[in-house]
Amino acid sequence: MRKSIYLLLAVLFVGQLNAKEYSVTSPSNRLTIKVEVDEDIRYSVLLKDKEVISYSPISLTLENETLGEKARVRKNKVTSVNEEITPVVARKNARIPDVYNQLMLSFKGYNLCFRAYDDGVAYRWEVTSKEPVKVMNEQATFTFPADHHVWFPEEESMFSHQEREYLNVKLSEITPDRFASTGLLVDAGNNVKVYISESDLVTDYAGMFLKGSSENPYRLEGKFAGVVLEEDQRTDRDVAPVKYADYIAELQGPKNFPWRAMVISDDDKQLVESELIFKLAPQNVLEETDWIKPGKVAWDWWNALNVYGVDFESGVNNATYKYYIDFAAKYGLDYIILDEGWYHLDNIMNVKDEIDVQELVDYGKDKGVGVILWVVWKALDDKLAEALQQFEAWGVKGIKIDFMQRDDQWMVNFYEKIARECAKHKLLVDYHGAYKPAGLERKYPNVISYEGVKGLENSKWSELPDPEHNVTLPFIRMVAGPMDYTPGAMINANKENFRKVFYTPMSSGTRCHQLAMYVVFESPLQMLCDNPSNYYREPETMEFLEKVPTVWDETRVLDAKVGDYVLIARRLGDTWYVGGMTDWSPRTLELDLGFLSDGNYTMNVWKDGVNADKQAIDFKQEEQRVNSSSKIKIEMAPGGGWAAIISK
Repeated sequence: MRKSIYLLLAVLFVGQLNAKEYSVTSPSNRLTIKVEVDEDIRYSVLLKDKEVISYSPISLTLENETLGEKARVRKNKVTSVNEEITPVVARKNARIPDVYNQLMLSFKGYNLCFRAYDDGVAYRWEVTSKEPVKVMNEQATFTFPADHHVWFPEEESMFSHQEREYLNVKLSEITPDRFASTGLLVDAGNNVKVYISESDLVTDYAGMFLKGSSENPYRLEGKFAGVVLEEDQRTDRDVAPVKYADYIAELQGPKNFPWRAMVISDDDKQLVESELIFKLAPQNVLEETDWIKPGKVAWDWWNALNVYGVDFESGVNNATYKYYIDFAAKYGLDYIILDEGWYHLDNIMNVKDEIDVQELVDYGKDKGVGVILWVVWKALDDKLAEALQQFEAWGVKGIKIDFMQRDDQWMVNFYEKIARECAKHKLLVDYHGAYKPAGLERKYPNVISYEGVKGLENSKWSELPDPEHNVTLPFIRMVAGPMDYTPGAMINANKENFRKVFYTPMSSGTRCHQLAMYVVFESPLQMLCDNPSNYYREPETMEFLEKVPTVWDETRVLDAKVGDYVLIARRLGDTWYVGGMTDWSPRTLELDLGFLSDGNYTMNVWKDGVNADKQAIDFKQEEQRVNSSSKIKIEMAPGGGWAAIISK
């Protein structure tokens, strides 16, 4: 018996000798990543010396070996980076500090890279061999020390638009058969939040979902679509996988795999301010970018082209679209979109008789308004070279490509192919029916926006989005990157009055809740979703929508709580724009204007009217003089909002 005990102790002692621990700390020492290398590789993350991610095993299984299994570190190196990124299209800030410490662990044939920023951490695998690689599985795990609550965008299938409601569940309720799209947010208690997503998902890999674990009820595990072997084209747009391979990807080495990224905050404002996903993305590869122009768009589909007070029959025809162009020109909007209906769905080159694209492009050019075309991805792909050449010949400014609904390896490659080929023809790209941003928009800055969000179009057939959903989005979906939510509804309803109406839709929440979205929601290509005829009846509203920009020099999140409210100030040039939004609870906030520079300013305000709790369209305009010492009381109705323009 005594001999057995000695033998066990000897084995444990040898195991401890073999296990190696490495660490890297963020520049301000706020976050620490610890990595243990033994029979497997595990990492943990500490926030101010308190564990927020417990030891979590990771590995990458190839056809003939598993990276991370019985690994031996050949070399380890910690480096520090302090740089500045100047994005081609600024989303939050015109200049982004890129400051981190990096731990590189080198093994035979591969590396494992960890980065520690002050607002988050990330890791990824790097295969250094030049040989072909088949990835059978990736073990990506995120283990928590307790049974935390999760904002869980649950999916029923990996054939998905990824437009989900954020369910409030506990980690232990997420069984292995339940899974969600990313990003996903975990409430780790004591105001700490952990946002999980990915970056550098651009070539030869599949997107990451997250599922429950059979080994640990407090763990989330990566889930990936296999390579698609068979698919079923059910309609012009729905091409559903019906058979997957038992492997994730086939590729040619060497290869850097996507980053597994975690934004870690102890103040909800930090989630909205984070640009971690963008910083982890690959650098811009386009030499010429002057033609890439963000801006606002008059959009036709949500309002079903139901213009009125005109002397022509509204619908998919040139007279209607010229009306949209005239509206855009009057209010300085940069683009209109021709959404579904301009071409016969079975052939993207077969334009409807009622539409003359060249005439519309020329008409818009004379008025300073560009044309963007909506396309179904499959119809475009069937005639890609021919279609893009025609779009460029017409003088079209971009495409809104829709209904991909997948993020397997082939579809991820398709996203990059579209970005690359459109750039050759100087076309913007707005992805709809899409997964979340994951770095492609930095590599190809003509990728101007993404959907992948339960946005306003859903109000035509759904109770969501509502104000509670709207004030959740900045802390989860928007952390990944720009989101084409398509705001701007002019028919607004309180909770009791909201109705689902397809052809004359309304929004849930107040008018000022909609206006504030133009400051709060980030999209360099920002829609005005409603009917131009309605906007013409609202000159006070258009005073704001005409002026508010879509890109920013500086962003300050002033006050925020996930799912409850958000208050943001953004600057372009010398002018500040402020947006506040609340959930269904009426709310009073204080706006401290200490972010202003010296001098006196004029503040124009759009705020909920005194009767906005009964009539959601009720709002009031005010003008007042302010300076950096001013403190403003903001009162918002249930489902309300507040917006302001502050100029010298």
